[in-house]
Amino acid sequence: MNNKVAVVVVTYNRKKLLRKNIKALLAQTYKNILDILVIDNASTDSTKESIQQYINNKDIIYINTGRNLGGAGGFNFGMRKAAELDYKYMWIMDDDTIPTPTALEALIKEDKKLNGNYGFLSSKVLWKDNSICKMNIQKKSKWRRLHNFENIQNIQYASFVSFFIPTKVVKKVGLPYKEFFIWSDDWEYSRRISKQYQCKYVPTSVVNHFSSSNVGADIVDAPVERINRFSYLFRNDVVLYRLDGLEGKVYLDLRTAKYILKILFKAKNKKQKFDVMFTALKKEKVFIRILNM
Repeated sequence: MNNKVAVVVVTYNRKKLLRKNIKALLAQTYKNILDILVIDNASTDSTKESIQQYINNKDIIYINTGRNLGGAGGFNFGMRKAAELDYKYMWIMDDDTIPTPTALEALIKEDKKLNGNYGFLSSKVLWKDNSICKMNIQKKSKWRRLHNFENIQNIQYASFVSFFIPTKVVKKVGLPYKEFFIWSDDWEYSRRISKQYQCKYVPTSVVNHFSSSNVGADIVDAPVERINRFSYLFRNDVVLYRLDGLEGKVYLDLRTAKYILKILFKAKNKKQKFDVMFTALKKEKVFIRILNM
């Protein structure tokens, strides 16, 4: 398996999209060196039954985690498994990522050009209508998102929607923090890597992200039943940016001030949203100790 790619797909209760994802992966032009590891976070929608034909045909390797570990826990679990099986590369994605047929081939070509001397490669991510997917726009620094999507360029931050990484890098920098559960695990992990290696945006590798909408998550307009989920976002972002010292603290303070103003002037359920935000921000020191940072 030394030259093979392990696709690590984390899924939870999205069987229709997962089937579409698997179909797209099986259609890759570089499929003969590809194994598909489906990491099921204990779905309750008959996910396994819906993909049983792929399991029976040995098109995929299906692993149920036994409980919902969140996206961060699922990627930690799947990448650990891929490293144990000694794949040379990992291609990381959510179950609603639909790669175009040459997406992996383009990443492999860039790997060869760089002679393996990089931390990660990140694809161009389009929404399901083929416009740029706003929630997955890579960042050149904390302050600068990509604006030119046609040229190969260095980046520091990327999402786990088509994230290509040599296993040797995983073994050096470690795994995503499962404790993040959801949100910012990919931002933190990509930044951890880009501190040590050059990392590239590869526009010739194209995937579609079939997210429900083409906007990022925002507590300001979140419905009541989803407000509490944002505690993970604020807590994790504090950890993420505090790891970058004074610059990170300045960035975080400005970001927090922006959220305060947006909630004050635009949000409904202001008190609940402020409670979630400030409670999460206070958890930073305890959480960093848990992660042994």
